[in-house]
Amino acid sequence: MSACAPPRTEHSPPTTPPPRRRRVRVESADVSACIAVFLIALPLSLGIALATGAPLQAGLVAAAVGGIVAGRIGGCPLQVSGPAAGLTVVTADLIHQYGWRATCGITVLAGLAQLGLGCLKVARGALAVSPAVVHGMLAGIGITIAVAQVHIVLGGRPDSSVLTNLRALPAQLAHLDPASVVISALTLTLLLAWPRIPDPVGGLLRKVPAALVAVVGATVAAALTGITLPRVDLPSWRSHALAGLPEGPTLGIVAAVLTTTLVCSVQSLLGAVAVDKLAAGRTGPARVGRSDLDRELLGQGAANIVSGALGGLPVAGVAVRSTANVNSGAVSRNSTMLHGGLVVIAALLLVPLLEQIPLASLAALVMAVGIQMVSLNHIRTVTRHREVPVYVATTLGVVCLNVLQGVLLGIAVAVALALHRLTHTRITHEEREGVHHVRVRGQLTFLAVPRLSRALHRVPHGTRAVVELDGSFMDHAAYEALQDWRSSHTARGGSAELKDRRTGVRSAGAPSSTVCRCRPWTPWRNHRCDMPTAAMSKGGADSTGASRPDTHELARGISSFQRNTAPLVREELARLAREGQRPSQLFLTCADSRLVTSMITASGPGDLFVVRNVGNLVPPPGQEHADDSVAAAIEYAVDVLGVRSITVCGHSGCGAMQALLAAEPGAAPTPLRRWLRYGEPSLARLADGRPERPRLAPRPVADAVEELSLANVVQQLTHLRAHESVARALAAGALELHGMYFHVGEARAYLLGGEGAEGDEAEAAVFHEVREDAKEDVREAPEVGSLV
Repeated sequence: MSACAPPRTEHSPPTTPPPRRRRVRVESADVSACIAVFLIALPLSLGIALATGAPLQAGLVAAAVGGIVAGRIGGCPLQVSGPAAGLTVVTADLIHQYGWRATCGITVLAGLAQLGLGCLKVARGALAVSPAVVHGMLAGIGITIAVAQVHIVLGGRPDSSVLTNLRALPAQLAHLDPASVVISALTLTLLLAWPRIPDPVGGLLRKVPAALVAVVGATVAAALTGITLPRVDLPSWRSHALAGLPEGPTLGIVAAVLTTTLVCSVQSLLGAVAVDKLAAGRTGPARVGRSDLDRELLGQGAANIVSGALGGLPVAGVAVRSTANVNSGAVSRNSTMLHGGLVVIAALLLVPLLEQIPLASLAALVMAVGIQMVSLNHIRTVTRHREVPVYVATTLGVVCLNVLQGVLLGIAVAVALALHRLTHTRITHEEREGVHHVRVRGQLTFLAVPRLSRALHRVPHGTRAVVELDGSFMDHAAYEALQDWRSSHTARGGSAELKDRRTGVRSAGAPSSTVCRCRPWTPWRNHRCDMPTAAMSKGGADSTGASRPDTHELARGISSFQRNTAPLVREELARLAREGQRPSQLFLTCADSRLVTSMITASGPGDLFVVRNVGNLVPPPGQEHADDSVAAAIEYAVDVLGVRSITVCGHSGCGAMQALLAAEPGAAPTPLRRWLRYGEPSLARLADGRPERPRLAPRPVADAVEELSLANVVQQLTHLRAHESVARALAAGALELHGMYFHVGEARAYLLGGEGAEGDEAEAAVFHEVREDAKEDVREAPEVGSLV
């Protein structure tokens, strides 16, 4: 408190007014997206409830609760939750064993389990499940759904067992109901044909969901023709059954809760990962960050507790509705919550219309969903990764046993397959044209060392040998055995070439006494070669006879390149010499020695046109006494080389930014000071009181130097857009600008997102971390849109 401020008494009014309540603002994009999601969710919720054997209004309850509760609490704002086809088999089995009210109680217990898992922050552990197991689980559930719904489509009633339904199918075909078949066929025809209506009319019509068109069309056709069919029956909400305590063997109830928890959690978490990918691929400013998977698990748990307590189906993230939400332009969780509100209104006010829908139409819709869950793309993926046994075992386990046992069977097969790959190594030896080839296929571990030694000792002394490694892993024991043999073989006058077939890296011969003694797999970090004294005596002394270490270090590096790297890149460099350089990117970064552009961008010769200067500065055009070297490089890259993108890359601990912050007014105009004047607008950007400063999305800015480095990247992009050649290429749509920040100590790269890379909006200058799976996600979550 200031010394001159009057003392406050007990009855003194507060010195600051109370905070104003924030008004909730709903974007128009969220409103249009919620309508699209609602139109998809309404018929599918009824159809999934029909497929499980639950009261039909239970599907509406789950859709409303999933939208409102999971949408409000969950960690993936754009994911839409509700009754999912992936839970159909599990729920149907629970209803068959325990009854409907007990199934609602099990749903509540599963929600509590999800809350516990969310509090323990183990959500990412679900992503450790093999993709083949997940795909196989979905395929098994899809087959089960499709086989069961075929009976309703033909006018009969399905059994709870897939095998029983298959055995009863011939008899059902002999006694089919023509009316049900006609309505089902009409539903499937509309469902398949609607997305394929050609443009330009199709572009407008496809804004209406195909599922809604199919069900409405079948309902109208049934009403106009007067066909008598079983229709939707929504009992009065006054007689709606709520959750009850499950009764039965404790182990059985625990297994039921675990199964529900597993399927709900895995489907929701993998769906959240897929929604992140879909949202990241949208054009325009990024309004939603990456999902918080632990919070998403908490949101799903809360939704299941509320849905089960109110007599609704289990809730999980639903990919088709989430896809529609993202593609419709949703920008916040408001679209998901509004869609839940629309479901509540429909459940209360549209009952007479809903009761006109034929059950055969809903059954055909759900059957199509089940067929789509057996994804050909998933099958191609598991085939490419040689995980077909895992996929088949999981699918058959789900179809013939149940979901939990099928998943456990798939996990067991996945573990067995991994162990087989780790221990099964094939080692062959053959002689071709006087050269002895030893090829190793598989992982090279200590278990394979005896067989490796036997194969290597078949190579006669004094001969040429090539060892081909066709695997992704080598442990220390195998590495030492291979190096010991190589040293022994070369000491007896032979030559040994090690070739990694996976990467193409070769290492030939034995190190001589005058070259670097580092082994082929020596880590690059802090790399220093121990050179013998003899090598030092061959030259490199000053007038006093003292050796020059820096000269020797440079010479050793050049010698290492000539010996090890040049043979690998000579052919490619020769091609580039003939054809000329054709880089696709201009990379403008700082001259700091710690920034190795080829390393942090995984690029090679001819990929990048690199411009480096102190502080990664871009002098704006038109200034008196401006430095033209950077402008000349930009003009040459854009107009002559035709690069498609320009990246300005700043970094942590930048000395130029430190110099800018420490600069004193009136200091002598040294060359460095004159150059750094192009960075003074970056200082002004931070001092002009803008509401949002440039920042890193995952964490707060560490210090003033980092904040200035981020602002400098944004400012230099502004300078870059002022250059005539850049402005012309941007206007023609032939060029993109990107901002990048590299943290040296963390070895992490961040890309500028939002308007910051395309416009001059400070509030959009957010740098997002580039994930390791940004382009090739090892986890391979199920494709968005592949399941409902």
